[in-house]
Amino acid sequence: MRFVIARYPFEFTKLEVETAMKGKKPEPVTGESVIISRRTYPVKQVGEIITRQDRRDFTAGEVTRALTRLGFTCRSVTAPVPAPAMSPVEAASAMLGAPMLGATDQV
Repeated sequence: MRFVIARYPFEFTKLEVETAMKGKKPEPVTGESVIISRRTYPVKQVGEIITRQDRRDFTAGEVTRALTRLGFTCRSVTAPVPAPAMSPVEAASAMLGAPMLGATDQV
């Protein structure tokens, strides 16, 4: 299938991408990612390997669109859900090792 990444045309098939990524160790994912052969790779790492271009030359969106069209599963960045804030009394109880308020059984 034909794709344009960083203003350059490329011809890739799903098998060619899988073969290019075989034996490559996935880097830690900090942004958008793609699953190739049960491994999760950063989109920029895959783009760099298949296009042989520097990562600064293309966007993650360009590579994500191309890989999605080939049938790969791409995931976007999800913001971490913040933990609910404890009240000052609950925080003090946690520091002292006492049970949380409202969590004690009434006798």
